[in-house]
Amino acid sequence: MEEVVDRDNLLTALRNVKRNGGAPGVDGMTVKELPEYLKRQWPKIRRQLISGTYVPLPVRRVEIPKPGGGIRQLGIPSVLDRFVQQALMQVLQREWDATFSESSYGFRPKRSAHQAIKQSQKYLKEGYRWVVDMDLEKFFDRVNHDKLMSEVRKRVSDRRVNTLILRFLRSGVEHEGELLIMEMGTPQGGPLSPLLANLLLDTLDRELERRGHRFVRYADDCNIYVKSRRAGSRVLKSISQFLDRHLKLSVNEAKSAVGRPWERQFLGFTLSSRLNRRISSKSIKRFKNRIREITCRVRGRRIEVIVKELRRFIIGWQAYFDITEVRYVLKELDSWVRRRLRCYLWKQWGRRGYRELRKLGVSRDLAWNTAKSAHGPWRLSRSPGLAFALTTKYFASLGLPRLFIKPT
Repeated sequence: MEEVVDRDNLLTALRNVKRNGGAPGVDGMTVKELPEYLKRQWPKIRRQLISGTYVPLPVRRVEIPKPGGGIRQLGIPSVLDRFVQQALMQVLQREWDATFSESSYGFRPKRSAHQAIKQSQKYLKEGYRWVVDMDLEKFFDRVNHDKLMSEVRKRVSDRRVNTLILRFLRSGVEHEGELLIMEMGTPQGGPLSPLLANLLLDTLDRELERRGHRFVRYADDCNIYVKSRRAGSRVLKSISQFLDRHLKLSVNEAKSAVGRPWERQFLGFTLSSRLNRRISSKSIKRFKNRIREITCRVRGRRIEVIVKELRRFIIGWQAYFDITEVRYVLKELDSWVRRRLRCYLWKQWGRRGYRELRKLGVSRDLAWNTAKSAHGPWRLSRSPGLAFALTTKYFASLGLPRLFIKPT
């Protein structure tokens, strides 16, 4: 605990909490208010941490829709509790991370989803052409506190730290004015939860290593690579039994399966029959849905505002998916995004469509034929008149980034 409250560790924790931002917890305190609050209250908080009497507030439950349907429940700790969790996580991660499996990639320093995807691709190229795609059912909601704390106590001898972790796990959830005491689970939304998840699932990693399996795990997503469907079915059944018996966790049978890599997706990617990395169809669908939201014709915002919003989303999306090796899809998405913008502008122009086309250099006849067409905006977005007026260069001048860059 003395390491947790060390000045340098606390300053790093404060920087991280401020950088990550996030919504207020049940007490309503914002990230911006935290530094001033700590100036006044830190001596008292420090005494509580050192004496082992610090008690966290309940987390605030927020429900957000999942991309594939359903609801994900996030537990948002108070800003002060996030700060304490961050300081605690930094100390524990320094001690624990080096002991974790090399096949674990999620929420670890100097490790990423890109590394996990490339490692899975390597196993497939080595001849392990069947994948056991394993999804843990509501993992963060069903973590067994006794099992988790047993693993924590094996590594931490400071009772104050152990007590504090248990209090965070059992701090409860405030939802619609009611306080719910949680007997299991670790709230998604706190800095400590991913580290505790890796600690618990390290037991799974070591069992897979003991059995000699090739596997890649990113948080609660785990893929095991084998040489036949029969072997995969056997592995899925035995590992499901292991998880139930040793970690009290269940495999989601509806989402888990044995299949070819091009039939399954992992971290937003899938592999082609030639084992090249490609963006999964679900990821493309989510991309298009977000673009549709931004370019919805009834928003009534200037095109410059729309492109600015698109730019923020596309640059972040591109930073993750640019490792795809099947790149023609990016070219198709570029074309589709520009078509959405042409459709948006044509709808916005309304009756002045003819004049706007003429301003952009379209001939009188072509502008007239386009303006008087009986076709709707989406059909016209591919018309010669709009293609001539609203070119790739035009949208680039507004700041629209391109996903596909032709190799030089």
